[in-house]
Amino acid sequence: MRADLTVIYNWIPDRARVLDLGCGDGTLLNALARDKNVTGYGLEIDPDGITACLARGVNVIEQNLDDGLANFDDNAYDLVVMTQALQALRRPDLMLDEMFRVAKEGIITFPNFAYWRHRVHLGLRGYMPVSKSLPHAWYDTPNIHLSTFNDFEHLCREKNLKIIDRAVGVGGNKGSLLSRHWPNLFGEIAIFRVARQC
Repeated sequence: MRADLTVIYNWIPDRARVLDLGCGDGTLLNALARDKNVTGYGLEIDPDGITACLARGVNVIEQNLDDGLANFDDNAYDLVVMTQALQALRRPDLMLDEMFRVAKEGIITFPNFAYWRHRVHLGLRGYMPVSKSLPHAWYDTPNIHLSTFNDFEHLCREKNLKIIDRAVGVGGNKGSLLSRHWPNLFGEIAIFRVARQC
């Protein structure tokens, strides 16, 4: 499992009801159902991801996240998870509203555009960076809203959301001491656990 999925896996309690937005191939939901008796659904738009979910026995719905979550009731889930999809949405701010309507708590991951290697690449070479966390060229990337740890924390304050926990991914691993103290500079992947204010 990817490093960010391992962090998320550890944050989700046994028997939780989980909605996984942009669930990919269903790896996370499959592991949670198998090991923690978690129930829920994944939403995915990619046909290969949907096929992989079905092969794993993961409940999946074909749905474009930009269309919102109107087909889900308020407080229908304990947690909503969205990994590596926030930056690809037309209106990430509105998706946060929907996520915290459907569940009290959410876990969100995204590539940190302020990562030092990205800054150096752009500053010295003059080209948009291409890396493991940003693997596409500027002209074919699905990422339309690049953000940073600081940007996301600011948005959470604006939305009156409480950050319960934060983790950092660097490469395929959990972050180092440097990345935990200065995530905006040394964190490649942002991993946030967020909740509605009571």
